[in-house]
Amino acid sequence: MQITYNDGGHTIYNTQCFSFDDQWIVYDTRNDDSLIMSTGNLLMINTHTFEILELYHTQNQTPSGPGLGAASFSPTGNRVLFIHGVRNANESNPYGFTRRTGVAIDIEHPFCPIFMDARDVVFPFTPGALRGGTHAHTWSGDGQWVSFTYNDYIMEELGKVDSSVKDLRTIGVMVPRQAVDVPLDFAGENNSGEMFSVVVAKVTENPCPGSDEIDKAFDEGWIGVNGYQKSDGSWQHRALAFQGKVKNGDGTNKTEVFVLDLPNDLTKMNPGQPLEGTTASRPNVPAGVIQRRVTHTQNGIMGPRHWLRTTPDGKVIAFLSKDDKGIVQVFSISPNGGMISQLTFNDHSVLGAFNFSPNGEQLAYLSNNSVYITDINTGKSKQITPCYSEEERPVGGVVWSNNGGMVAFNKYVKNSKTLKFFLQIFLLKSGSTL
Repeated sequence: MQITYNDGGHTIYNTQCFSFDDQWIVYDTRNDDSLIMSTGNLLMINTHTFEILELYHTQNQTPSGPGLGAASFSPTGNRVLFIHGVRNANESNPYGFTRRTGVAIDIEHPFCPIFMDARDVVFPFTPGALRGGTHAHTWSGDGQWVSFTYNDYIMEELGKVDSSVKDLRTIGVMVPRQAVDVPLDFAGENNSGEMFSVVVAKVTENPCPGSDEIDKAFDEGWIGVNGYQKSDGSWQHRALAFQGKVKNGDGTNKTEVFVLDLPNDLTKMNPGQPLEGTTASRPNVPAGVIQRRVTHTQNGIMGPRHWLRTTPDGKVIAFLSKDDKGIVQVFSISPNGGMISQLTFNDHSVLGAFNFSPNGEQLAYLSNNSVYITDINTGKSKQITPCYSEEERPVGGVVWSNNGGMVAFNKYVKNSKTLKFFLQIFLLKSGSTL
C-alpha cells in the first residue's frame, strides 16, 4: 500500500527506518538521494494510522546547506539519528563530505537536536572528537554503538597545498562514554558531542599492489546483533564488515570484504598515535582494533552501491558481485573467511541495497524494477510487486520492520495533475505474502 501522498520527496534510509516497536517510519523530504544539502525537514509516519509528525527542521536552510537526511531509528528506543550539515553552511561554504555530523532527535522531544559526535577542526584537536564529516550512521544491534563513514576536513585542506596528501574515506564508530566537550569557535564549525568518536579502519594513500592495504574503507555493516563466533569458538562481541579498496598486483583497483574486530574499549591509543590525529596526519585507530581481509576474489565486489549486511547470528556477511553470466547477485562469506556462497539466482541484477529479515532467513531487495524476496536456505526468489515503469521505478533499499511482518520501500509516483514524479513510501504487510 502507498502510505504517503503529498507532493515532495519522502526518502527512507536503506536500513533501520522503522521505530523499535514498528509504530513509525522516519523519512526526510529528499526527492532524490543526492539532495541532502538542500533538504531541511525530517518527519515520521505512523504505520497504522498514517499520521505524519514533523520531528525537526534545519535552521537557516539554503540550497547549499546545512541539509539533513539518511535517518535511522535506534533498535532499542525512540531516538532517531541522521546526517546534519555543519550549521554555518551556505553558498560560499557549502555542505560537503567533510562538513557534516550526526544529530539525534528523541521523538518525545521534537526540534531539540542532540549532537552525537563531536567535531573539532581547530588545533589542538580533542580526543573523542573528529575533524570532518560523519555520514550514513548505523546503530549496533543493542542500540549502544553507532558506525559511520568518515571524511577528514584537515586532510582535505592539507591536500590543497600538498598533492601527496589525500582525504581518504574511512570508517568510524561512536560509543557511549562521558560527553566530549569541544571549545566553541565563532565560525560555527565546532560542536561538542554526546558520544566518544574514533576512526577504526586504517587507510593509506599508496597501498602496496597485491597487499591487503586499502585507500578507501566504506559502506559498512555491524556483524550480527551481538557479534559472531570465531573459528576458535570464542565470541567476538563487536565487529564490523566493510568494503575496502585494494590494488591488484598489476596496480588495478578492486573492492573486497574486510572485517574489523573491535575491543570493548575504544578510548585507548597506540603509542605515539593520538586518536585525534595531528595537523599533518589523520586520526588514528585505537589500540586493540584488528583489521583483516576475508575475500580474495578475481574481480571483487561489483554492482550498484550497497552496504554489507549480515544475518542476526553473525554467521554470514552478504555483498554484491556478478555471476558467470554478468548478472549482479547477492553472495556471502563467513566473517572467518572461507568459501563464498551465492544467495540469489535471478535472471536480472539486484539494483541496490538489500536487507536480511530479522530471522535471517530471507533477503529483500529491488530487481527488475520490482521488490523481490529470496529464501536464503533454498535460493528461491519471489517477486512481491509488479514490474514498474522506469518513470515510476522503486529506488533505494527494501527495509524490514523489526518484527519481520512488514517491509517498506520508496517508489516514484506521478501526480496526475502536475505530471511531476515524487518519491513516496510504500508498505508491504505480510500474512502469507512475505
